[in-house]
Amino acid sequence: MYLNVAEIESAITSLQAAYPGATEVITPPHPTHEGRTTHLLRVGTRPSDEVPGILFLGGVHAREWVPPDALVSLAADLLEAHDRGTGLGYGASSFTAAQVRGVLEDVNLFFYPCVNPDGRAFSQATSAMWRKNRRPAPAGSTAPSCVGVDLNRNFDFLWDHKAKFAPDADVHTSDKPCDPQVYRGPAAASEPETRNVVWALDNHPRIRWMVDVHSAVPVILHNWGSDQNQSITPTDNFRNPDRDGVRGRPDDGIGEFIPEPDLKIAVEVAERMNDAVRAVRGVDYGVEPAYGLYPTSGTSDDYAYSRHFTHPPAAKVFGYTIECGDAFQPVFSEAEEVIREVSAALLALALNAPVVTDG
Repeated sequence: MYLNVAEIESAITSLQAAYPGATEVITPPHPTHEGRTTHLLRVGTRPSDEVPGILFLGGVHAREWVPPDALVSLAADLLEAHDRGTGLGYGASSFTAAQVRGVLEDVNLFFYPCVNPDGRAFSQATSAMWRKNRRPAPAGSTAPSCVGVDLNRNFDFLWDHKAKFAPDADVHTSDKPCDPQVYRGPAAASEPETRNVVWALDNHPRIRWMVDVHSAVPVILHNWGSDQNQSITPTDNFRNPDRDGVRGRPDDGIGEFIPEPDLKIAVEVAERMNDAVRAVRGVDYGVEPAYGLYPTSGTSDDYAYSRHFTHPPAAKVFGYTIECGDAFQPVFSEAEEVIREVSAALLALALNAPVVTDG
């Protein structure tokens, strides 16, 4: 059975109690619209300011029930294996005891399994296909679809899509509050859930990578999602107002600038994650820029990577999205297989990203 919101929170506190020397519960400052307080679990034996960090997000979209369970499961697997001095195996994707020890001693993993608890609770109890959070509907709007914001369109990255993108770019977002799927919110980072993710990045500057786990395509996505990648013209970038109104069209010769070394790192790490997924049971997720799925604005992965451009003191954070499995709420026997794929991918990231990035 899938975990509900209370069970996710209980799992976080229980793991911290069971493994106090390798965990820390972190409380973001912003309660949700329905008054819930969420938590992260830091997994690692060294203080958060001593070694690089990886932030894992789950449950951003309410109807995607697998990702929160996957993050709780991986945290529990890692802590138990480290405590017992054993390795981990997910199908043919295996990790030695030394690799498990290395992950916990050389990296800090920040598990944020349920970013959107209000939405998950509503999805599990009332409307299974609910995607957004539960921001109250604007005054005078009574349709059920007028409640909520798509949190993965609410981050402060090209959020104002009508001003920033070409009219025919087909950006998958909306400024209409009653859009049932992709309403971007009344302002960038208007939502407490979004601000909690921003807070986690702001307050843990050693975080160097972020993975937002979603479902269901499947695919592993890297930056950028706003336009096709290009590494030739640095001035063709999201900060350039001359690109407003023309951004997002395919094959127009413009594109979003990403430095060649960063693109190489982003792709190599994503491919290693995909190799780990494939070894579990032969499923090939594939790797592509997020734009290859469809053009987006206000997403978590692009926001994370954009921060070091807009705020130079900020650390460079490579952003990824894993779209896991091929159903939002698969039968749990299938969900368990998808959880194994996600676990293998995230462990491969934890092992390879520091080497690839610094090597």
